[in-house]
Amino acid sequence: MSHRPSSIYGSQQSSALQSRINQKRAELENLRQLRDLSSQLATQMTTLEEKLATLRDGTEAVSEVLKNWSNVLGVLQMVGGQLPKVTSAGGGDVEEGTLPGTLVRIPVEQGEEKGAG
Repeated sequence: MSHRPSSIYGSQQSSALQSRINQKRAELENLRQLRDLSSQLATQMTTLEEKLATLRDGTEAVSEVLKNWSNVLGVLQMVGGQLPKVTSAGGGDVEEGTLPGTLVRIPVEQGEEKGAG
């Protein structure tokens, strides 16, 4: 009779140990999935970083263009009084001698840099 309780105890211990092993296997599988998902997330974040850098560069270019528009509008305002006057609404005839002179932009800073180099 004393032999029988030890086999029950051994069976319970073995069952508890098997249950613990199964839990650890499930935990290991979850950790592997987490590792894989983390790797995918890191790849996506790297791709996002590259796209944001491209977007930033494009935004800077748009900003430069918009800054130049204030200069363009200023020049147009300066020559605004010299713009051609249309004599008839439908014909689009322009009075002679009222056209503004040709406007040419000469990049002074670039010229100085080339001369200095």
